[in-house]
This record gives sequence, C-alpha cells and structure tokens, in this order.
Amino acid sequence: MSEFCTISEAAGLIAGRKLSPVELTRACLDRVARLDSTLHAFLHLDADGALAKARAAEAAIAKEGPRGKLDGIPIGLKDIYDTKDMPTTAHSRQLEGRRPTRDSTCTRRLAEAGTVLLGKLATHEFAFGGPSFDLPWPPARNPWNPAHFTGGSSSGTGAAVASGMVLGGMGSDTGGSIRLPAALCGLAGLKPTYGLVPRTGVLPLAFSLDHAGPMAWTVEDCAILLQAIAGHDPEDPASAERPVPDYSAHLNDGAKGLRIGVARDFHERDNPVNHATRASLEAALDFYRREGAEVREVKLSPLADWRAVGLILILAEGFAIHAKWMRESPEKYGELLRDRLVLGALISASDYVEAQRRRRALTDEMGRAMRDLDILLTATVPAEAPRIDAVPKWGIVEQPNFTSTSNITGFPAISICIGYGEGGLPLAMQLIARPFEEPTLLRAAHAYERAMTWRARRPALAQ
Repeated sequence: MSEFCTISEAAGLIAGRKLSPVELTRACLDRVARLDSTLHAFLHLDADGALAKARAAEAAIAKEGPRGKLDGIPIGLKDIYDTKDMPTTAHSRQLEGRRPTRDSTCTRRLAEAGTVLLGKLATHEFAFGGPSFDLPWPPARNPWNPAHFTGGSSSGTGAAVASGMVLGGMGSDTGGSIRLPAALCGLAGLKPTYGLVPRTGVLPLAFSLDHAGPMAWTVEDCAILLQAIAGHDPEDPASAERPVPDYSAHLNDGAKGLRIGVARDFHERDNPVNHATRASLEAALDFYRREGAEVREVKLSPLADWRAVGLILILAEGFAIHAKWMRESPEKYGELLRDRLVLGALISASDYVEAQRRRRALTDEMGRAMRDLDILLTATVPAEAPRIDAVPKWGIVEQPNFTSTSNITGFPAISICIGYGEGGLPLAMQLIARPFEEPTLLRAAHAYERAMTWRARRPALAQ
C-alpha cells in the first residue's frame, strides 16, 4: 500500500475487508523508515509493538468486525502523554529514560478504541521551548520543506501526520500548540473546549490553559478521534461532567444558516498577515456567503491584550511547575526553555491575579460577541512556515498570536488548511465556537474543507 489514507477512508476499507491493519501499519512503518531521518518526528518508535497490536486487531476484526472507526488505525502521541509501555520524556534531559507506570487517560481510551500506537512524537521541550538544537533529540522538521519550521509545540505530530507516517495523533495546546503546527504542516488541528478532553497523565505546562486534542489530515478524522477521547474523568479536576454527543452526526449539514463573525482587526491591524493569507481568508468568507451563511464584522480587544494575559499565565504557572528543577538542575534544560521559564520567576502575585482578572473580562467580552454567532473566523498564523533557523528566540513576546484567545476563554477552536503560499507551504485559518459546541465547529470546518481541493495535495517528500 503506497497511497495515503485518511482515518475515515482506512476505516471503511478495513470494515470492507479491503485493507488489513497489518498492511496499513507496515505502510506507515515503511514511511517512518524512509522519512524520519529527515523529519525527526519520532522520539521513540515501537515497530514490533505496533505490528503485534495490528495483528491482534486484524484477528479480532476477522472474527467480530471492527469495534469502531479507529480499530486498526496507526497513530502517534506527543511525548507528553504518559505511556506505560514506552518512555515519556517531554523531549527533555530532565526526564530522559522516564517510563511511566500507567497510561494517560487519552492513551488508554485510544487503545480501547483499537488504535495501533507506533510511538512517541517530538515536542518542544516540555511543550514550551523550541525549536531547540541543544537537546538529546533534534527538533522535528516540516515535511513540505525540511528547512522550515513545523510550528509548536506539537511539532512531531504535525510532521508525522502530514507525511503519512501516522494517520492521526494527539497534541496539546496551551497557547496554540495544536493549531500552530496544524497550520504550518497543513493539517486539521482541534483544541476542544476546556475540560472536554481529560489531561490526566499529560505532562502540564499551565494548568489553567492546557488542553489535549487531536490532529489529523481532515476535520472528519479529528471528529473521529475526539469521539474516542472526550468525556468526564474524575482524576482531572477540570474535567467537565456532561454527555458526549456524536461529533460526526452533523458534519455534512453544510454551512447554510451559520452565523459567522470575522475579527478583521486581528489580521489587518494587530498582527498583519501576508497577501496570500489575506486573500485566502477573504476567499473562505466568500465561500461561506455563497453557501448561505451570514457573515458580519466583530470587534474585540486587541490581540496584544489577549497575548499579554496568556503569556503572564503561562510563564507564572509554568515556572511554578518547574521551580524545583530550575533550582536543582537547570543545566538539564535546553537554553531556550530555561531562558523562557526564568521569566516566570519575575512575575509577582499581583501581576498574576491581575492577569486572571483581565482574563475574566476578556472571556466575558468573547462570550458577548459570540452570543448570536455560531463561529468566529480568524487567521491561525500570519504566513507560511518560516525557516527553522530563522525562528526568533523571543518570538513569543515580540508578536501577539491568533490562537491564545481560545486558550484564555476555553472556547473550542480548529485550524484548517486554506491553500498554499508562493513557496508551496500551507496557509491556514482558525474557526472558534462557543463552549461545548464542537459539533457546530466541526460542521463549519468540514463544509469548507470538503468543498476545496487542498486535501488532495501532500508533501512531495512523502510521495
């Protein structure tokens, strides 16, 4: 098998006995063998374990049929998800050789759904410091052009899915770390509502901002993955206790009747996007209008306000988590993460409390703005992926991003591909919905995605 499959396509072939999980897993492992010395997506590859799981899935499916759409599907996990059968290191010397004694809740739920775990995927160090070149493992590279950045911090997941080494995977998102690599690698990346997907067994960066979520080639595949991982977990104190809907039920309802707001100031004034991105955003808005959606302008506080709040919270909470190691073994961190974390020591209690007060005000503002909207549309990133050697060390403070807004509010958001720039690298937009309205969010994203041709194009490197 040489062609690319989405999760949905592979599930249909497996159910129809036209594709075996073993064949699919071997095809993915062949891509890993061919590509990963260039892309560095994997920190730990368990080829033997994956093939054993695939054989078991194949045997069970032959007897009883697939247990669901993820049965026999090869995936990867960002290396902050605990896995009892393989290391979890957060891409850091601090945890080199660490082997957890139990799986994270998401790891377990995906295994129960029948997925075939190929291994653990690269991340920015502790999901915050990267791209770093002074760690035991190199940073992941962008499959569209390995000289370019994947985005972060779910960098290995972005590279592995885009190149077809896995069909889907898990990332985490504290300020955009699912949506940014999804944007730069040309994927669909979903940050669910805060509390929808449990974080038990996921190494934290900032407790009040951390989200766990899926990354895949298509919106439909993200819906399939979300179905497996969503739901209450009493071990996560922030986990929401509410029914889990069918996230695929309304995927094909189209865009007609949707009420879509666009925050033009974000991408025209606060963080101006390049010409190709701006043109693609306008084309996406035109698509929604043609399909019968209502599009109107929305005014929100400047991105700099959102970024200031998010940065103070990440730095303060991140330093609190790492304070002991920062005192006892700072040399085990890469330079980039160490220098970022130390800023957290300079944040006072009054700064942190004021940031939380401002967070409440911004969340209320977003809620009021979206009271009669279904979707808010923004850019995800201002341009195509930069060269990996040109990513500024202090980029996190130099320019406000588009993604922090939904970490601060906890609203669900997805990034999807909206075309390609002059260099052939992906462009992206972000859609945001009200809390726990993932079905509407996925419907809006899928309506655009299925009407376009972008999903037919894969990186030439992976062909």
